Amino acid sequence: MRKFLHSWRYYSFGPGQYQECMNGLFLNNLISLRQANTYIAVFTGVFSVFPILINRDFITAGAYLLTALIAAILSAYTNYKMQTEHASNRFIFVLIALFYANLMLFGIYLSVWSSPDKLAAIFLAFLVCALLMFIIPPQFTLILTLCAMLVFIVSTVLIKTTEDWIYDVSNVMIAGIVGLYFNWQISKLRFGLEISTNMLQDERDNYLDQSTIDELTQLRNRRDFTQTFQRYLSNYRTSDDWLCIAIIDIDFFKFYNDHYGHPKGDECLRSIGGVFNNISDIGVYSARVGGEEFALLWFEQDTSHVDSVVRHITGKIAELNISHEKSKVSRHVTISMGVFVVRCGASNDMKALYDLADKMLYNAKESGRNCAVVSGTDIEQYKITSVA
Repeated sequence: MRKFLHSWRYYSFGPGQYQECMNGLFLNNLISLRQANTYIAVFTGVFSVFPILINRDFITAGAYLLTALIAAILSAYTNYKMQTEHASNRFIFVLIALFYANLMLFGIYLSVWSSPDKLAAIFLAFLVCALLMFIIPPQFTLILTLCAMLVFIVSTVLIKTTEDWIYDVSNVMIAGIVGLYFNWQISKLRFGLEISTNMLQDERDNYLDQSTIDELTQLRNRRDFTQTFQRYLSNYRTSDDWLCIAIIDIDFFKFYNDHYGHPKGDECLRSIGGVFNNISDIGVYSARVGGEEFALLWFEQDTSHVDSVVRHITGKIAELNISHEKSKVSRHVTISMGVFVVRCGASNDMKALYDLADKMLYNAKESGRNCAVVSGTDIEQYKITSVA
């Protein structure tokens, strides 16, 4: 029995998957709640005129209008909460309970109070269908359905004749059981669909990461750099005037590998990759585009700020303090950098701009390494000496 209740409570998926799925579906419930209340408000509002036109029944018309008003308020409040803040599942369940109570009382009025001599077909339809629009815990569905059945049975016994209420009570119990069963089955199917969708999305994200992330440094790879570079050339903010392209090379990295071994070389690349991963905080995109070669992209409003970005990067590399006994420019690992600055929108030729930045890197190496050379369409070439 305990195993059965556990399976019933979590739609046979277990508490872990159930909770994860429910957290992902709460917005769908909120959207369904807004739509359902809107439909009820429109439907009951329009039909409220018929009791007046047909038999001057202002009480029934008032019941229609009251239901429409409550549904309209719930719809507006739900929409307001969706726009202003994150709604919790508990909050959504309260709104669903109010929606269900409004619908239940309206159905009881039509099928019991206003027409005690007729069978409760309208209420039975409401009872079976109302909760099928949402994905909610089965215990919550059970409570709402039992409350509706209890109110209906009490009202029927008090208002209707024995012959009518016996028939209605037996039918509402059947309707309640059928409604609970189908609600559980449909919710289970929707849960399964949501879980399958999440698994496919996770696999897609993993494949995307594997195709765009360098495994060693966890930086973006050349493929992602190419796509991002092309996007940066065409998409930029109106406040951004300049696009900066930087190509970076680790000085004498071959000597480092030969002297310390490839495992140490990989460790060095990971450390430098960590530095580049962290500069995303200052708006700089970074990628590993070759063995010891990296590329950066960022926007600037003022070209004078390029120097501070370059010095920030070389300073962080220097703080790593990675020994490099075979370097000809320092006792520690250093980098050479070529930076080319182009006015946003001035060119869409990605290859030409990359080659210009690469040429600046070549000039930095020719200038003695452990430095950066900056140039641009409106900037005369100059050199920044590294702090390392």
